[in-house]
Amino acid sequence: MKLIRFGTEGNEKIGIQLENKRIDVSAFGEDYDEKFFETNGLDRLKDWLKVNEATCTTVDDSVRLGSPIGRPSKLVCVGLNYAKHAEETGAKVPTEPVLFFKSTTAIVGPNDNVMIPKNSLKTDWEVELAVVIGKKASYVSLEDADDYIAGYLLHNDVSERAFQIEKEGQWCKGKGCDTFAPLGPFLATKDEIKDPNNLELWLEVNGKRLQHSSTSDFIFNVQEVVSYISQFMTLLPGDVISTGTPFGVGLGFKPPMYLKAGDVMRLGIEGLGVSEQNVVAYN
Repeated sequence: MKLIRFGTEGNEKIGIQLENKRIDVSAFGEDYDEKFFETNGLDRLKDWLKVNEATCTTVDDSVRLGSPIGRPSKLVCVGLNYAKHAEETGAKVPTEPVLFFKSTTAIVGPNDNVMIPKNSLKTDWEVELAVVIGKKASYVSLEDADDYIAGYLLHNDVSERAFQIEKEGQWCKGKGCDTFAPLGPFLATKDEIKDPNNLELWLEVNGKRLQHSSTSDFIFNVQEVVSYISQFMTLLPGDVISTGTPFGVGLGFKPPMYLKAGDVMRLGIEGLGVSEQNVVAYN
């Protein structure tokens, strides 16, 4: 299944992305949140659809898409998880995953505007594969990691490099600004994705392709990341793990390139759709 949430910000309903249309499944009576995943919601929804899909109304393509999941308890990110990206930023290739958090208040819909923060001069882009946790995970073995995954989605890990690197090197300050985590367009359940460690991903700014790689270039693959993070914190159902970005970020160009109001980012991952964000100034 491909899960969507649609409608105005803060009033999203739940739906399903089918091959040629979107349908409203809000009569199911739940949101795609921690409780939904914790209580076997994916299987319950699948059974509900067998009976009720024919009566579900179509959602017009013009309707706004929100984040495919309700606000999770946390959004954990892996930094420097592609060797070429580590090289372009001047960092050493890590021997263990580098972890940081994005604030959940940064989460927006896949096609919502991205706002350059007040006093920002170095706002950057990062296309990433994100993993959604399906059940409570603590001290998960590498062999069992797949069992804890509900699905996957597209994430633009928007970053303010001066806040991240120059202000005492605290990554969270450059990662958690409002609108800095567009998610979606949909959450694809794990059965939809044959191999998350071999997916093409790309990002364009103003029509120019700047990132184009494959998750086969991961330093630490999806299963390794899930298992590793669970050794240090409990992951709850609906939590999001973003697995890092490939080379081609603005910071890595010589001279660096950064976003400005009026720019348009367009990005996608094989099997996980495409999103597009207009860049606007702080207001």
